[in-house]
Amino acid sequence: MSNQGAKFVEGSTMRHILVMSGAGSVGLMALFVVDLLDMLFISMLGQVELAAAVGFAGSLVFFSTSISIGTSIAMGALVSKAIGSKKRDYARRLSASIMATAFVISSIVCASMYVYIPELLSLIGAQGIAAERAQAYLQILLPSGPVIALAMAAGAGLRSAGDAKRSMWATLSGGIVNAVLDPIFIFGFGWNVEGAALASVIARFTVLFFSLYPLIKVHKLVAMPSFGDWQRNLKVILAIAIPAIITNIATPVGNAIVTSSIAQFGENFVAGYAVIGRLIPVCFAVIFALSGAVGPIIGQNFGAERFDRVKETLNNSLIVTTSYTLVVCLILYFAQDLIVAMFSLEGDAAIIVVAFCTYVAISFIFNGTLFVANTSFNNLGKPLYSTALNLGKATIGTLPFVYFGAMWFGALGVLYGQAVGTMVFGIIAIYMLRRHIAGMMEGQEPEVDDDPSFTCVNSQPFCSHDAVLIDDAIIDKEVMDIMHLDENKSEKEKI
Repeated sequence: MSNQGAKFVEGSTMRHILVMSGAGSVGLMALFVVDLLDMLFISMLGQVELAAAVGFAGSLVFFSTSISIGTSIAMGALVSKAIGSKKRDYARRLSASIMATAFVISSIVCASMYVYIPELLSLIGAQGIAAERAQAYLQILLPSGPVIALAMAAGAGLRSAGDAKRSMWATLSGGIVNAVLDPIFIFGFGWNVEGAALASVIARFTVLFFSLYPLIKVHKLVAMPSFGDWQRNLKVILAIAIPAIITNIATPVGNAIVTSSIAQFGENFVAGYAVIGRLIPVCFAVIFALSGAVGPIIGQNFGAERFDRVKETLNNSLIVTTSYTLVVCLILYFAQDLIVAMFSLEGDAAIIVVAFCTYVAISFIFNGTLFVANTSFNNLGKPLYSTALNLGKATIGTLPFVYFGAMWFGALGVLYGQAVGTMVFGIIAIYMLRRHIAGMMEGQEPEVDDDPSFTCVNSQPFCSHDAVLIDDAIIDKEVMDIMHLDENKSEKEKI
């Protein structure tokens, strides 16, 4: 291969997308199926408050996990680009620095959330027994946040190297462990929601082992951690990670708005919405995996300046998103009665699940479009575009639509309003991305390496505007500067 270690710069982009997203979706689906089984087992206990508790807790867990997704996005974007640019040694040191950053950020966030668990649950509408059980669940699961942060970063590193298979097996192993332990802890030991939480903790450690070990031993993509390397790389990492974290926080914030809006109509609706929250990632695992699969493909081709393949990857991703969503929506429509029966749903809980399967699921075409656009912008050095889109969707794309939907159609209107907001921002996202890629191909995007406003002071990258998070073009310059500094350092060491 002409580009050492960069397997995505050659061959069919559609094949790369299908292989990467297919392998990724198997692993993700294993974890999401376990979440669904959690809900199924809890529902079998016959207390709607317990199902609602898992739904409330899930919204907060999603928040902490979304922050870890942000740092894993930085891993995928920066390491894949370094590999595509033939900077293997830099990629090794960068991956170690990113994992250190992921651990520190997740530790701070999870510790802060742990202290304020009751207040956070109250904020999203949890009360009484549901709030008490949700707190017990979170007190066990939240401390393992840094573990899954490291695991997700390591998994992104595997995908950056094109190793979708081992990334899949890491998540799959976690899902298997969780599926085995769930019924033992929930029913065998009678630990209820606490048992479900403990099983998830053990599964997280399993995912960490099976993702980090091959990254270190097989691909040798993790250098010995160095505080000096971490200091040098931190600015570049945060330039991608902070916008990506904000982008991903927007999603659980939007979900929290929806959960609290539905909560005003009763716990039965919340229990039904909790089932929907577990159905979505299982049914649309390929779409979730697609966002992780497309990133390394775009990142390597962007690093190799193959902009034609970047455009081709986008087009093929949209074809996969639309085709897959249509198939899933047909299955959900015909299986809705079976789903209601499986989870013993009655009354309002059954009504909201049926409404999702019949009318709302189709909106996931636009959710998938937004996912693809976000990961594309992150890997093209424009993370603030992703931030703007997701923040917009979580605020003006959610609040007014959900408010008026609830006013006109009650609890079901909350779902309808969220779906309409998603459609609007999905269309905006793909329009922005197509314009950006067209500009790159026509040479309208500035070559940041030649930008005279950048200089190098005291052997450190320096922007005369000192605004790494204001101007997205600076990100690429910072990455390239540090790559060159690392090369010079290596040459001096050789001499």
